[in-house]
Amino acid sequence: GAPVLTDSRMVAAGISAPAGVAAPRVVCRLGAADLAATAESSGISRSAAAVDLWRPDLAGAVVAIGNAPTALFALLDLIDAGADKPAAIVGAPVGFVGAAESCEALAARTDLEFLTVRGRRGGSAIVASALNALASTSEV
Repeated sequence: GAPVLTDSRMVAAGISAPAGVAAPRVVCRLGAADLAATAESSGISRSAAAVDLWRPDLAGAVVAIGNAPTALFALLDLIDAGADKPAAIVGAPVGFVGAAESCEALAARTDLEFLTVRGRRGGSAIVASALNALASTSEV
């Protein structure tokens, strides 16, 4: 019943519910009005700026980050600044710049429930698949 907050439309498109279970509410704020202007004026990526828009839904949510390392760093900063903690984070952004470092930052946390990868190999398909696998088992 918790919302799934995601950094990309590709992750959102890949999330499905097991048979007989209602699909979760998936929230991707990349299309929010004025997001590009907010990101530009703050000197951050659109993905990082969108993380701040998750605040109202963050408590108890599942966060799925499969695209932007900047979103994962922004989420950790937001939590460190006192924002509510999500129930769980599936964080596996992809890329050469910041991906491995953002996953390592998540893996170093002892105050959060998470699933991540080591290195630069992540991505939307991996995160969506991991979420779908977690949702389909009763032993989590």
